[in-house]
Amino acid sequence: MAATRGETAPLRPAPARAAILGAGKPETEVLAYNGTVSGPVLRLRQGEAFRSTVTNALDQGTTVHWHGIRLPNAMDGVPGLTQQAIKPGGDFHYAFTPPDAGTYWYHPHDHTAHQMGRGLAGALIVEEPQAPPFDRDVVWVLQDWEFQPDGQFVPGFDTPMEAAMSGRIGSVVTINGVVPAPMAVRAGERIRLRLINACLARFMALRFIGHRVTVVALDGQPLLRPFEPSGGQVIIAPAQRVDLQLDAIGSPNQAYPVIDDFYGNGAAYRLTTLAYTKQPPRRSLPVAPVILPPNPVPQPDLRNPVRHHLTITGGMMGMGMAADGGPAAIWGIKDRHRMNDGMAPIFTIPRGRTALITLDNQTSFWHPMHLHGYSFTVLSRNGVKARYPYLRDTVILRPKDRVEIAFAADNPGDWMFHCHVIEHQANGLMTVIRVA
Repeated sequence: MAATRGETAPLRPAPARAAILGAGKPETEVLAYNGTVSGPVLRLRQGEAFRSTVTNALDQGTTVHWHGIRLPNAMDGVPGLTQQAIKPGGDFHYAFTPPDAGTYWYHPHDHTAHQMGRGLAGALIVEEPQAPPFDRDVVWVLQDWEFQPDGQFVPGFDTPMEAAMSGRIGSVVTINGVVPAPMAVRAGERIRLRLINACLARFMALRFIGHRVTVVALDGQPLLRPFEPSGGQVIIAPAQRVDLQLDAIGSPNQAYPVIDDFYGNGAAYRLTTLAYTKQPPRRSLPVAPVILPPNPVPQPDLRNPVRHHLTITGGMMGMGMAADGGPAAIWGIKDRHRMNDGMAPIFTIPRGRTALITLDNQTSFWHPMHLHGYSFTVLSRNGVKARYPYLRDTVILRPKDRVEIAFAADNPGDWMFHCHVIEHQANGLMTVIRVA
């Protein structure tokens, strides 16, 4: 997976062919940025100006959303809200200065299921001014695919049945655009492993057999108190990122599987293998967790916040017909008595105030809810206050969950808020929050 380092990174989304299934297997017709599935990796420095000219070589409109970056609203990449779609043959100039270091990513926000589902996604890494003390910095862009026998994608992205349930979950999972080969590891290494879930709908629960991993950042935001995930299971929803400190405590010349068992033991599979070289250990392990420098995210003031209660509705029971005879939206978001209505803001937060939003999932499905333009603090889940409130830009709502989030509304504009199961978003599970 090619990397582009620097402050200027042209991108060209276009049809391509890729050996996703590996050597000797049929190449797959894909959509790719600069000819690369799951890439290129863009690396830039915190606080330095970044520019990207996106030239559309597709046969339909597109945009680029810089997921998780706290940027100016006009650069957010949402067609019909922050910009017009980039027409075939046209281009758009994105420019912003990332205020936060961390793991982010980019993807289209027009015809999203079709374009993301065929390969358009990539990692955006904002590096700290001084490199943290890791031996290696490794990026895993995780995607899943559904193939026909000829190696081409199963058609029909964003079908009503998939949209009404859990979305499209593929049967082949890749790392950085290919079926993964074993990852070479030297005993005694300290690895920063950046996980990016770029799937349309697949949740993951990764277990690093024989190892203890430490979470050092979530959705790009460093943790003051790194932690070992419960039961060793690293849960990551579509759109989320998790930075791990992987201490290579295995033995030379041994191999250890990485297992995803989110959907139960019957659906568990080996994602990849940590294959240790014959080299002697680099150092004695384990070592203390690395504390990454904090980002300048403003803290919410909870003394007198602006409160809103958003209820998520829909699913299989929500399918039906609209008043005009067309299909009704499968999903919806309600703020008290007001339903979401396209790109119309569901409510306005005065700039400078703190928003405290209760998210009430009344459905039987999981929803990773993503807010553009902000990192928010997760305050509580089902009435239980968070012991250490973490910053996220995408929070998991399990069936019937009620979660409280808060953020200081310092970034003006109309900001999309939606489920990142892409088929849910495309079928009603999105709204807009205005900060003015």
